Parts: sequence; structure tokens; C-alpha cells
Amino acid sequence: MKKEKLLFGVIGVGRIGKIHIENLVTRISSTEVIAVADPFAEELRKVAGQFHIPNAVPDHKEILSRSDIDAIAICSPTDTHYPIILEAAAAGKHIFCEKPIDLSITKIETIIKEVKKCGVKFMVGFNRRFDPNFLKIHDLVKAGKVGEPHVLKITSRDPAPPPESYIRSSGGLFLDMTIHDFDMARYLINSEVTEVYAQGRVLIDPVFERAGDIDTAIVVLNYKSGAMATIDNSRQAVYGYDQRVEVFGSKGMATVKNNTPDNHIFIDVNGTHSALPLNFFMDRYTESYLGEMQAFIDCLQKDTEPPVSGEDGLLAVVIGLAAMKSMKKNRLVKLSEIY
Repeated sequence: MKKEKLLFGVIGVGRIGKIHIENLVTRISSTEVIAVADPFAEELRKVAGQFHIPNAVPDHKEILSRSDIDAIAICSPTDTHYPIILEAAAAGKHIFCEKPIDLSITKIETIIKEVKKCGVKFMVGFNRRFDPNFLKIHDLVKAGKVGEPHVLKITSRDPAPPPESYIRSSGGLFLDMTIHDFDMARYLINSEVTEVYAQGRVLIDPVFERAGDIDTAIVVLNYKSGAMATIDNSRQAVYGYDQRVEVFGSKGMATVKNNTPDNHIFIDVNGTHSALPLNFFMDRYTESYLGEMQAFIDCLQKDTEPPVSGEDGLLAVVIGLAAMKSMKKNRLVKLSEIY
């Protein structure tokens, strides 16, 4: 599909939708957003006006029915993804979909089958793969610089909890937040996860318990290669958005520290002081969101396979479901029990 301009429709104009719209409109010259859809009329009008998008509609079906639209970005809530993807594939639209694809393995399998049958490209939005820092770690590991990987450590902590309405519809910490880390665990280590052991607590706010969720977790992953990984999550790090990775292997170690607004160091009689981590994902992962969308566009223009597939999206959910089962049963869970 080599075209001078790819015409996009974006479904969902919330926080993540705005990020993708801004990149498609202002930072990627080979695309044009000609339609957006969202049931919340006021926000829809505001976003369409801000980015000079000519068509703003409440129903996504109006976007899918347009013959001039080449591709869509699905940025709506998770429980809407399944029907929209199937409708978009049937309409011949290439699809970029935010994570998770769905919370049901059966539905994800159906999606993978249908997009292949319809001959459309389908990419899942695991943006952290495109973060320059994590990409560097991936490349070092792949090049053998750390030798045989033995231990992966991932720290992912939000600066503040989400609202209760979000918590209740998120699918739970493992499938909403940790799912990024599960994907990174597969991306950074060239071996598949075979077993999961997870522990979770409510240590921050009783609202999580009322919603049947947790706000703090530690997960241990075992790989087929024998390597191990630990992931620690918190919904509230009072000092900012804490995003760190370390891969330790037979030849060395590669690590990524937090991004900060600047790298100054101030020393006085009270100690050494420096800038806190960036505030949240909109700041920390700005370049990764651009990178993943550019990668999607490149696969359309060059007719290559998307770098993050439906199968990648499926396996991250499988690990998430295994973590949930492990926490509930308080035991190690093999992925073969889930999928």
C-alpha cells in the first residue's frame, strides 16, 4: 500500500487517543486523520477542533463505512475492542489497537484468525518496545553483549492511582498495568515464559479492594531457557513515574534508569539532590508512542508484517491470566494451564 498519504480514522479520543492523534497529525507527514469517533460529544468536538479533523462522529461504524479510510487506530476501552476489530477487518481497514486486545483468550484467537482471513495488517500497541532506552537493552541482549541472560528485573510504578471508575473497568492490575511488563519480559529475553508466580496486595487505597483489584504486586517469571525475571508494580510512587529495567547475564549487565527532566546534581550540607523522574506515561514514553505508530505506518507502506503481532498481544494476556491464577491459588502456575 504505497501511498503518499495514508488516511486514518481514530476511535476513542481519551488520553491515549489524543497522543496518537497528535502524532499522526503533527509529527508524521505521511498520514492524515480525516475522522474521529467517540460517544462523548463535548470531548470529541474539542479534539476535532484542536487538530482540524473534518469529520467527528459518535459512532465508529461511520468511520468503518468510509471507503477512503485506509487504517484505524482503536483507542477506546478494552471491552469495545473485540467488535470494533472484527468490523474493521471485515471492512478491509488496517488496524492498530491499544493493549490489551481483549481479556478473553477465545476472543483474541478469533481476532487473530479474522484479521488474517480478511488480509489486513493488525498491530498491538505495546509502545515500550519502541522506547529508545529499552530498545537499546533489547539490542545489547540480542547482540550477545550480556552473554546468556540469567536474571531480568523490571520495575514499573505509577505516580498516582487511577480513578475508581477506571479501576473497575480495567481488567485488574495484571491485565492493565503489568501487561506492559509481561510484553517487555518476552521482548527483552529471547526465550518464552513457562511459569508464573505472583503475589498481590492492597497497600495504597481501599478503593482497589472494593473494586476487587490490587495496587501492589511482585511477579516471578521462569523462562524455558532457565532464566528468571522479577517484576514489581505499584500504583503509587510518590516521587514520580518509576520505570527501570536490568538484564544480568554471563558476560555482563545492561540497565536503564529513570528518565528525568534534566540531569543536574546539587550538593549541599543536607546531601545530594537531583531531579525526580518524569511525571507519567505521557511524558516518559513520548517518543515510544511516535515510534510505534511510525512502525505501523512503515509496515503498511512496505507491505511487511507489523513488529508487534496479535500473537504477541495474546501471549501477554496469557501471562497476565496465569499471574491472576497464581495470586488466587498462591502457587506457581504453568502457562500450559492457561493456554
